[in-house]
Amino acid sequence: MRIDIGRCSITAVGLAVAITFALAAMAGPSAQAQTFNVIYSFAGHSSAMHPIGGVTVDQRGNLYGTTAWGGAFDGGTAYELRRTGSSFVFGVIHSFEGGTDGGFPWDAPTFGPNGTLYGTTGVGGTHGDGTVFNLQPPANICRSVSCPWNETTLYNFTRGSDGGNPQAGVIFDASGNIYGTNVNGGGGDVGVVYEMTPSHGSWTYQVLYTFTDGQDGAYPSSLLIFDPAGNLYGTTTSGGLPGCQGFGCGTVYKLTPSGSGWAEHTLYSFLDGTDGGAPSAGVLMDSSGNLYGATPGSNGNGGTVFELNPSGGNWTFNLAYDLSGGGPGPSQNLVRDAAGNLYGVSWGDGLYGQGNAFKLTPTESGWTYTSLHDFTGGSDGGNALGGLAMDSNGNLYGTTYMGGLASCGYCGVVFEITP
Repeated sequence: MRIDIGRCSITAVGLAVAITFALAAMAGPSAQAQTFNVIYSFAGHSSAMHPIGGVTVDQRGNLYGTTAWGGAFDGGTAYELRRTGSSFVFGVIHSFEGGTDGGFPWDAPTFGPNGTLYGTTGVGGTHGDGTVFNLQPPANICRSVSCPWNETTLYNFTRGSDGGNPQAGVIFDASGNIYGTNVNGGGGDVGVVYEMTPSHGSWTYQVLYTFTDGQDGAYPSSLLIFDPAGNLYGTTTSGGLPGCQGFGCGTVYKLTPSGSGWAEHTLYSFLDGTDGGAPSAGVLMDSSGNLYGATPGSNGNGGTVFELNPSGGNWTFNLAYDLSGGGPGPSQNLVRDAAGNLYGVSWGDGLYGQGNAFKLTPTESGWTYTSLHDFTGGSDGGNALGGLAMDSNGNLYGTTYMGGLASCGYCGVVFEITP
């Protein structure tokens, strides 16, 4: 199964990244002592296998995520890890057929205002170009974690002007509207940003912005964020200023409500130098309005973590840290704690070339790097493609695409890091 993302395939992101798991071992920063635990090792086709996205944590500490393959129809799954004391019980809550209900979910689901789960699939649906879906728990009390949830398809992408093949999940505004990105479709087949508005039990779909493959960028694959004023922020993996074989090395962009539409502002264009390039991860914002993000790699190194600071209507780029471990770095969003520390995962860096989890601590002279865990590709997992999630106690949760059970062919794990 393959999602065609056009020339975005040159950027070390996309499906080629997800299925490239033969990485050479390479030297990297030393890991620091942390409490690392594998919560669950995926068991294979009949259950679930190979998560690309991370997990979502609810208020009770339960975890929810998706896998790209496996399930009853091998079209991917949505799963729950229900907390029972100090342990978790795994259950598949939906098996995607890969047909009309969608298939190949790329990112973790999101809780909507009604307390149910919303997400996207990269393929499938009526036209084969992906869906937006909603999962609701069974109406009757279910005592088993494996009870299937009820799946409803909210929208079927056509890869026309509406876009198609979403790789990111969705977010909500205060009014309950859904926002997301499509890596394909639009006027030049280089992606769109969309909104879905609830209306009398259904949803009204509209495109907020169509990328042009110019300085605005191309192929948006990241999760969006809002600022307090209602502006949207995200990244593109291609486009922007010339570079990267003439296709552009990606951008950070802002969408501002303007009259009856939205105006696009390119905040930064990557050059694939020391700044990095081809960001598939989105950005996060602190209380001062600074943006933080990451790139998977530049000039053969392990990626970058960057900061964008607003000043007088302009944005200043600062390299927070060069993840020069030799392998691909973060492919999904960083997280930030109340003290301002940043956390992320790489999918090909670390001591063993199988990725690692890391922490960046702000100091007066810059950022201090700590490796929290170096994946070996064995029972602890390997190649962390999804981002991290943090619970209210500061515990970190994530997934790896590979590693885990040898009997499964190393189908990935869900892990916990306790500070």
